[in-house]
Amino acid sequence: MTETDERVRAAIRDLVIANHILGNEGVVDAFGHVSVRHPLDPERYFLARSRSPQIVEESDILEFDLDSNCIDAKGYRTYSERFIHGSVYRARPDVMAVCHSHAHELVPFTVTGTVIKPVWVFSAAIGPEVPIWEIRDEFPDEDNMLVNNNATGASMSRRLGHRNCCLLRGHGAVIAGADIKRTVMISMGLMFNAKMLMESHVLAAARGQNADIRYLSEGEVASTTEVLYNRRGINRAWEFWSLRAGFATHTNGPEDE
Repeated sequence: MTETDERVRAAIRDLVIANHILGNEGVVDAFGHVSVRHPLDPERYFLARSRSPQIVEESDILEFDLDSNCIDAKGYRTYSERFIHGSVYRARPDVMAVCHSHAHELVPFTVTGTVIKPVWVFSAAIGPEVPIWEIRDEFPDEDNMLVNNNATGASMSRRLGHRNCCLLRGHGAVIAGADIKRTVMISMGLMFNAKMLMESHVLAAARGQNADIRYLSEGEVASTTEVLYNRRGINRAWEFWSLRAGFATHTNGPEDE
């Protein structure tokens, strides 16, 4: 096997593991999905066929162009919201992996206008504040809330902008990262932070101090992301979640310990 072949195989292998991790941990349900940009062709990306993420296998992985046309569907159905992925890759050359999260903890924030800001050190990479995309803003007559064409995908990508995360009203979220392990870790951090923030609001309200939730400052967000989202931290988290999902992986070498 050539080095070129191995890079593609490694990308697909990690994509399969990412599907299982995100399904096992509740970031995606039967309908969420995760993709990775082709390591050799930035105009292509890999995404599973339409099936539940927690049962995705290597043979389920398909290749798409940035208009989200499948190169060879092999007779399989594809995700209707694959346009999320192609649109983000087109808008963001720096992004190498995209997750469409359906984490239930996020939805209340998308429909109440309650801002998600990081309160937990390990969620710093979600950024100082997570924006909400409202499909009605650009498509007021659209009753279908799915991102199932390039026009809605481009709109959503504009709301995401340069950030790592964007919420979708009444739907879930989109997370974009520089590699698939980082994207998984940010997706997990967003979900956990939402749960902790909801609990913080409840506790603060019970004390009559709803305005006193202490979020991470922008300086803390920047420095903590740099410290925790390095190769050592990301690989440690990847090993932990991989094992929980049934994959024995070893990604940290002696230089990372």
